Amino acid sequence: MKNRPVYVPAALLLGTAAILTPAILPAQDTDLPAQAAENPDVVVYGTPPADLTGLTEGPEVEGMISARKDDKMQITTADGTNTVVFLSEATKIKSSKGLFGLDRSKLAADQLLNGLPVKIKTVQWSDNLVASKIDLRDKDLKTASMIRTGTAQGFAEQTAATEALRGRVADIDQYNLKGTTNVYFDTGKWRLTPQAEAELCGAANQAGAMDNALLLVVGYTDSVGDYDYNQTLSERRASRVVNHLQQACGWKPYRMLTPTGMAEADPVADNGTTEGKAQNRRVSVNILVSKSVDGL
Repeated sequence: MKNRPVYVPAALLLGTAAILTPAILPAQDTDLPAQAAENPDVVVYGTPPADLTGLTEGPEVEGMISARKDDKMQITTADGTNTVVFLSEATKIKSSKGLFGLDRSKLAADQLLNGLPVKIKTVQWSDNLVASKIDLRDKDLKTASMIRTGTAQGFAEQTAATEALRGRVADIDQYNLKGTTNVYFDTGKWRLTPQAEAELCGAANQAGAMDNALLLVVGYTDSVGDYDYNQTLSERRASRVVNHLQQACGWKPYRMLTPTGMAEADPVADNGTTEGKAQNRRVSVNILVSKSVDGL
């Protein structure tokens, strides 16, 4: 297998940057940032009420969970605004999966993981907001759970490094691409070959030798199959690569950008040939360094 340069779409990088901070948070019980704790608008008297009936409806909040502590969590929106929302016994948490959001399932509060995109309906409680309903997508929950499960070990000693790295890259949306490693898959499969596993650890070692390097993992498919099938397949391939990088290659979770599935977008070869399809069934592991810490 050959490592070949891969075009990383600008829109993908921009979107990744918008969610970078939640993706590198170290653990589920990360303390709320000092600025949120010291915010005079966040005044707490007792615990949120178990019955939200009759409380005034508050604003809808949509963004990423960027911190959790006890019965409150911080939501970071796409524009970087942080909003603290409290959880109550009456908070309803649901995931949507399937076509048009059908087949909804009820979830527990401990599944509200850092980095998880959510849409929250709120009510006013004193000067605070309490979540009355939290909606999330099933595939986002699976990705967040995968990252959480694969990286729980050793978070304590990683906290200081995580905070330092986050402070340097939180608002950066431009990167230098330092290298790309592609690994390839059989039709309809997401299992890694022994050669692919070795090449992934080689990429991790290459990136580990660079200061401030991050990994962006992007999964692709060939043109066989419909869009929904290929989207799911590309996400599974990306998730499998992330698991291997973290669990077998020792890549730190706080140096991993959120994995992405791109289905059959951005083919590197002609999908009209057998050879071309084989090259398009890939996951690209891109080594990125932000321009602000790369001397530019």
